[in-house]
Amino acid sequence: MLSKFEKGTLIKLFNRGGYVLDFTTTDFDAFTMDSVGVPLCETYKLSKGKSLIAYVKDASDKDAYKLLSDLLTYYETQYRDFESETQETDIFGLPSSGAYLLLYQNCRDIIDKYRKPEPNAEIAKAVKESFSTEYMSQQIKLMLDNQETYPAEAIGKAKELVESCCRTILKIRSIGIEPDWKFHQLVGHVLDELDVMPKEVDEKSPIAKSLKQIYGSLKGIVVPIAEIRNEYGTGHGRPADFEGIDSRHAKLLVGMSITLVQFLWSTHEETLKAESVVDDGNEAICHEVSEEAVRNIVRNWKPDSDRS
Repeated sequence: MLSKFEKGTLIKLFNRGGYVLDFTTTDFDAFTMDSVGVPLCETYKLSKGKSLIAYVKDASDKDAYKLLSDLLTYYETQYRDFESETQETDIFGLPSSGAYLLLYQNCRDIIDKYRKPEPNAEIAKAVKESFSTEYMSQQIKLMLDNQETYPAEAIGKAKELVESCCRTILKIRSIGIEPDWKFHQLVGHVLDELDVMPKEVDEKSPIAKSLKQIYGSLKGIVVPIAEIRNEYGTGHGRPADFEGIDSRHAKLLVGMSITLVQFLWSTHEETLKAESVVDDGNEAICHEVSEEAVRNIVRNWKPDSDRS
């Protein structure tokens, strides 16, 4: 598990002269209690930084890793100065301090080195390889990191991933996006454009029923993703007594969104590939080839985690 040097590297990122990131003493005790069941400052009667050092020294490897991993997730998703500390330029292209960039990268490598594969990791890997933008990869990474510790954050990212995928597909295909489209309308236009369920498919075809079931299931996924995100995800003000969703359901929603994106993106690539080999103006042949491509996807597709 974590070596003494690796523990020291991680502590160096979080310990800011006795303080731990931007935590108050009360918030830090609440955070560590939630993470490992121990309110560190209350237990050790020391500053936040010294209490963290003492706990990591005393704790089992498993508990030390859990707390340090949770702190890194907090740093990436909640800490207000994360971007300025870990980037050389800000969103406007102006220089940032980047003072913790190298240290953060080393800490991220350490945590990733010992992280157990998540149930959705194989699917996520395939999607990340399909999308070339750094934004898409970051969304998936944050979802997987947060689905256990910060379920609401993961749920918010799940909807954003699907929405970003759909906007990317429509942009590549030069299809305008109306500003008043709701989430389900955006996904619906992508499904129509990809012709996942060709209207001309023969009702007597042995795959007709399966195609309709899959198409219906794909459309059925969209509504709960949006509704659960609106009810439990980030992005909306919450009352003080708000109770969030548990990690089991967050993982389910994360898996649904990644699987949907994988299917939409692979269908997008396959149908574009099929259309590119057809002569211009030969609409009938183009549709026939495109439909065959969709049939092959439906016949052979299943989540990467199920592949041998």
